[in-house]
Amino acid sequence: MRGENDGAARTAVRVVGELCLPTGLVLLLFYAYLLWGTGAQTEREQRVLQQRLGEVFTRDRVRASPDGIRLGDALALLRIPRLGAGYRFAVVEGVGPEELREGPGHYPGTALPGQLGNFVLSGHRTTYAAPFNRIDELRRGDDIVVDARDARYTYEVTRKEVVDPGEIDVVAPVPGHPGRRPTAALITMTTCHPEFSAAQRLIVQGVLVRREERQS
Repeated sequence: MRGENDGAARTAVRVVGELCLPTGLVLLLFYAYLLWGTGAQTEREQRVLQQRLGEVFTRDRVRASPDGIRLGDALALLRIPRLGAGYRFAVVEGVGPEELREGPGHYPGTALPGQLGNFVLSGHRTTYAAPFNRIDELRRGDDIVVDARDARYTYEVTRKEVVDPGEIDVVAPVPGHPGRRPTAALITMTTCHPEFSAAQRLIVQGVLVRREERQS
């Protein structure tokens, strides 16, 4: 009787093992897709968006009014020297799932590049090319360069912090002071924290220190 029970137990273990193997493989493939497959998708979108921005930048000083910017439109080119010479991402209008699959997104209704107020960006940290994966490496005084249609704007990092998702004051025109009228042009970049979690938000903020006119 004991031998029969042992045989049944071994059979059950073998069946469970055989079921777990394909399940584990599916999970492995799924995570591989999230980390690399989504990145390839975003990189394709970025090539198209950056090409469109380049066409705009080389035309005769074409300027887009805020009213003319639609969700998913390429808004500006983001560069962060500390993260390497190859760090270049086209910023799109909107922060919905569709927009953030294409690259960093601009919160509609917040300031545009160079404007008084808070130019607020959101980006993925681990998937879809992970544009904000390394913004935790930024230090006070680092440059954040935004090439817009009319000019190049350079912001200087002033602070970095981790906040709860419900703390929306950080994206106010004057961060931490909702309702106060802005007197400076600021930038705020937000992403999930820690990696692979949405428990908190990593915030990097900066202030505009230089504006360079785009040559016709």
